[in-house]
Amino acid sequence: MNAFREWLTQLYAHLGYPQILLLMAMESSLLPVPSELVMIPAGYFARAGQLDAGLAIACGAIGSLIGASTNYWLGRTLGQAFLLRYGRWLLIDRRRYQQAETLFLRNSHSATFFGRFLPVVRHLISLPAGVFEMPGLPFAVLTTLGSALWCAVLVACGYYFGAAAVDWVGHYMHELSILVLVLLVLGAIWFLRRRPEPGSGSSQNP
Repeated sequence: MNAFREWLTQLYAHLGYPQILLLMAMESSLLPVPSELVMIPAGYFARAGQLDAGLAIACGAIGSLIGASTNYWLGRTLGQAFLLRYGRWLLIDRRRYQQAETLFLRNSHSATFFGRFLPVVRHLISLPAGVFEMPGLPFAVLTTLGSALWCAVLVACGYYFGAAAVDWVGHYMHELSILVLVLLVLGAIWFLRRRPEPGSGSSQNP
């Protein structure tokens, strides 16, 4: 645990463009890395001259697209029935998934874009996009635009509020690292327990 917390702390302490891309990809997938804890410090470092604000926003948007595309692929590959039945093992809350799906079905394009601004929803909105086979190009464009705008808002907060915003991030750093580690360990345990024994898959009837 200490090693993982140190790794995550180092990512924030030496926040650069690769770290922003990686953390935002995690944030937009099913891993709980709040975007506020990534892009607000990026804005602070931009104010200090250590990062370029535009490049930081671009890396955040690209990372978000990578993570969201992972969820999109999961939705398209596994389907609604699987996600609702086994979603808890993939860190998907059934009730919140259904909320994201309801929002998506009202207007898929608006939900994909504005869903990037809503806590929890932005982690899940890509799943129904995949389940209901939203075309890939509109999904990618709307996800990137929505993510870029959200990242720009957070970078602006870090840029204009400075140290106060970074202090807020530091206050939650300990809790974040523990939460991420616990969820990753639980996911690994579930995966190992669900793996079939060698040679057992083909001998069983459906």
